[in-house]
Amino acid sequence: MAIWEWVSQNWFNLFSSIGIIGSLWVAVFSLRSGTKTQKVGNLLTITGSHREIWKEFLNNPKLERVCDALADTVKQPVNGAEEVFVNMVIHHVNSVYYAMSDQLVINYEELRRDISEFVSLPIPKTVWEKTKQFQNEDFVNFVESCRNGK
Repeated sequence: MAIWEWVSQNWFNLFSSIGIIGSLWVAVFSLRSGTKTQKVGNLLTITGSHREIWKEFLNNPKLERVCDALADTVKQPVNGAEEVFVNMVIHHVNSVYYAMSDQLVINYEELRRDISEFVSLPIPKTVWEKTKQFQNEDFVNFVESCRNGK
């Protein structure tokens, strides 16, 4: 009987508290849902950028050596188009790295291996060695750790 008496005297406070707690749960759920939606949106944006970069590779015959594991950069140095293309890839990877570091995108499980394989190719390796001095130290450490298989 004491519970019903307390409820009859405090019903307004009780329902107000339930309303506030319910509102907080709805806000948490909405925020979590919005975060997931934003991560997927960021992933789609990154995928679109990736597609645009590699479309350039497919449509420009001057870039055919970039992914050639046997390219000799001593006999035939990196040309301007190759250097620009590789720098576009590096800047793209840089963006992905920082988005992943800030948990703004779903993590790419094989990103480290992908970076390692790309930067180990003769032309990307040459361009990376030339341009890494212009990158942030943490990004350089990340790429270097990928190259070293760590």
